[in-house]
Amino acid sequence: MKIGDKVRFLSEIGGGVIVGFQDKSIALVEDEDGFQIPTQVSDLVVVNEDKQAKSVPGMTVPKQEDAKDTIKRSNENRNEDLLAKVNDKVGMHVVERADSDTINMYLGFVPQDKQNISKTRFQLYAINDCNYFLSYTYSLFDGKNWTLQSHNDLEPNTKLLIAEVSIEDVAEFQNGAIQLNAYKVGKPYALQPTMDVRLKVDPVKFYKLHTFRENDFFDEDALVIAVAENGKPVRELAIDTSELKNKMMQKQKLEITSPARKPERKQHSQNEPLVIDLHATEVLDTTAGMSNAEILNYQLDVFRKTLEEFKAKKGMKIVFIHGKGEGVLRNALIHELRYRYKSYTYQDASFQEYGYGATQVTIH
Repeated sequence: MKIGDKVRFLSEIGGGVIVGFQDKSIALVEDEDGFQIPTQVSDLVVVNEDKQAKSVPGMTVPKQEDAKDTIKRSNENRNEDLLAKVNDKVGMHVVERADSDTINMYLGFVPQDKQNISKTRFQLYAINDCNYFLSYTYSLFDGKNWTLQSHNDLEPNTKLLIAEVSIEDVAEFQNGAIQLNAYKVGKPYALQPTMDVRLKVDPVKFYKLHTFRENDFFDEDALVIAVAENGKPVRELAIDTSELKNKMMQKQKLEITSPARKPERKQHSQNEPLVIDLHATEVLDTTAGMSNAEILNYQLDVFRKTLEEFKAKKGMKIVFIHGKGEGVLRNALIHELRYRYKSYTYQDASFQEYGYGATQVTIH
C-alpha cells in the first residue's frame, strides 16, 4: 500500500486516494470532495479490476489494469536491475499478516464460464500467500528447451493475473517449472531458500466440474494448485531418468515371466476367507475419463459378481477391502447386503490383519 493507491474502506461506505501516512498504521485518504481522512491501514483495501478478489482485512492487493493490460504488462521484458527494483519498493507500506512468515505460493485457475467448462477460458493467477515478496519465473518444457511464460515480483499477500488460457493451452502445462526467490524490503528477515519446483498440471481435470471448488483466494470456485506450502516446495513430479529406466526394466521382466492365463483362484476353506480388494487401482487398469459414479458402479459390480460366484459355498467368508476414505463405497456395500443379500451376515474384518476399511461377509 503506497501513496497514489486508490482504496476503499472496509468498515463503511466510501474511499479515496492515499496522499500520505501519519505513521505506519495510519494512512491519509483524500475523498472526492478533497477532504483528507486519517484511516487505519487495516481498514483499507486497494481497489483493482479483479472481480474475484477477496477483501481480507490486513491484506494488500496489487493495483491492476484490466485483464488484457495486466497480462501484457506481466509478460513484458523487464530490463531494470535488481537494485532499481528494490529501491522502487522501499517507499511501499506493506501490511503483514500474523503467522505468515513461511513461503506459500499457489497457481489459481478461474473458469470464466463454469457452466460451459469444456469450452470456457480460464484466468491464471500467481498467488503469494505470505509476508515475503516473491520473485518468480514460470517456464514450460517442450521436450528440448524451456520457454519463459511469466516473470514478476509478487507483493506480500497478493495475487496477480498472469494469463488467460484455454483447455488446449493447459495441455502444454504438463511439464512446467517455477523458480522462487523470497525477500523483504526495508526490514530484517530470515533468509529463505530459493526453490526450483517442477509442476505438472493434468489437463483432464479441467473437464470435470468438481475440480473447481470453494477456496480462500477467490469468490468463485477455482482450481488452486500448490507450488510451495509452509516453506517447502511441493514434491517434484518429474521422474529421474535412471529411476524410470529401472522401472521399465522391472515391468518388462514381469511381463515376460508372467503366465499367459490368469491364475485360478485358490480354493478356500470356510476358515480361510477370500480377500477381494475393491480399490479402484486394483479392479481397474485406469480410471482416466471415468467419473466417481462410474468408478463406484464398477466396484459394486465386482462385489456382486464375487458373491454370485460363491453363493453355493455356504459358510464361506469373503473379506472386501474398501478403504476408510469418506465411507462412500462401504455404505454402498452395506446397502447391497441389507436389501439384496439379506441372508448373508457381515461384520468389520479383523483390524490386525486388514486395518480399518474392510468388511467380512459370510455366505448363508
